[in-house]
This record gives sequence, C-alpha cells and structure tokens, in this order.
Amino acid sequence: MQIMQSLIIHMPGSTNRAANVEHLLYTLPQAEVVEAVNGRDVVAQNGQPLRDGDLHQPHYPFPLSPGEVGCFLSHRRCWQHIVDAGWDHGLIVEDDLALDAPGWGDTLALLAEHADAESFIRLPAKRREVPRDVIAEQGQSKLFLPKVIGLQTVAQVVGREAAKRLLAVTEVLDRPVDTFLQMHWVHGQRIQTILPNGVSELTQELGGSTIQKRKSGNKISREFKRALYRAQVSARPQKR
Repeated sequence: MQIMQSLIIHMPGSTNRAANVEHLLYTLPQAEVVEAVNGRDVVAQNGQPLRDGDLHQPHYPFPLSPGEVGCFLSHRRCWQHIVDAGWDHGLIVEDDLALDAPGWGDTLALLAEHADAESFIRLPAKRREVPRDVIAEQGQSKLFLPKVIGLQTVAQVVGREAAKRLLAVTEVLDRPVDTFLQMHWVHGQRIQTILPNGVSELTQELGGSTIQKRKSGNKISREFKRALYRAQVSARPQKR
C-alpha cells in the first residue's frame, strides 16, 4: 500500500503562519509545501477565465474575490501535483490546520483502509454534515457519505482519478472552491466525510483568514441570497 503524501498550501509571505507550517511538515505524512496562488495578481493580469456565478446551476449570487480565486487555483495546483506525481491519493491541507492526536489517529486508520485513486474524503473542522450512509468506523470516527456536502477546505484526501475529474471541469471558475465541491451533480465526484476527525483550524490565532471577501449589497440582502442558495444546494443531496 502506498504511503500517503501530504501537500500544505502556504503563501510564503504569510509569516504569522510559518511556525504552524513547520509543525505540519513534521507532523503530517510525507509532507511538502505547495506555494499558494496569489489571486490578486491573477485577477489583475486576467490570468484565469472567470464567470459571474452563472456557469453552473444554481446561480451563485456573489462575485468571486481575488482571495477566493487564489484559494481555488491553489487547490487546483495541488490536484495537478497529485496527477503529475502519479500518487494514488494525497492529503491536501491549508496552513491553519491543527490536529488532535487521538482523533487524528483514528482518521489515519480509516484513510489507510479506504482511501484510493477514486476518493475525495473531506476532513472538516466543523461537524455540520449529516450522514446518508455510514461506510466504516474507527474508534469514535465515522467515514460516511454526507447528504449535503459541507463547506471549507482545511483538509481533504484527493485521489488521482478524482483530481483528474475535478481538473477537467474547473478550467473556468464562477464560485469558491468549497461551494463548487458541493455540486456533485456538476463534477460527478462522490465526496465522503470523516467525523469526528481530530481536525481544527487556527485561523483566528494565526491572524484571521487570508481570503478577503468583497461584500456586495446590504447585510439583509446578502443573508437572503445566501439562504436561498443554500436551500437550492440542499435540495440536491448525494444519493450514492
């Protein structure tokens, strides 16, 4: 069985996260750093085809910020790395990841048994996903197919074939990466989750999010649009 490789997305200029990156390099299996894409530069240079939320249905009601563009392209860079390296699968994490040893050990055991080239397995920091089918258990941790795929991308295991599938349908971007990943009816990739998993985030402790979101419209309007969009996504649960 292949030893799992790990990719840590990190912007070199983020000095307040450097110490955590060093810790992750020591802690994660076969870890290396992948330089994050600077979305501000990409947008300024028109270096990436973008659409205003209308490429897929449901329509995404908010414009992509440069930070969200950079985040999406950073994950695409990692997917391409997994394909180019010929790995069976790889662990992709963001540089604000933190781990709790007991829960993380159970997660690694589940991954060793079930992750393969077809896998996309989310390791979210927040316990918001509801299982449709439980696939396996290890200690307190459960590997399951969620009804509705959750948001955020602090940690996930991506198989080589899954990476190819996602790369093929993300040459043009119209919404953030986590929002796109919810759309299983577009990308055709089965997405599983492990919870609890020993994963948490140090976002605030490390100086806040590196994605500066651009607000559009007033707060009430934004919340209405967000709720409507989430309802449309929830109406299309995973079924397999």
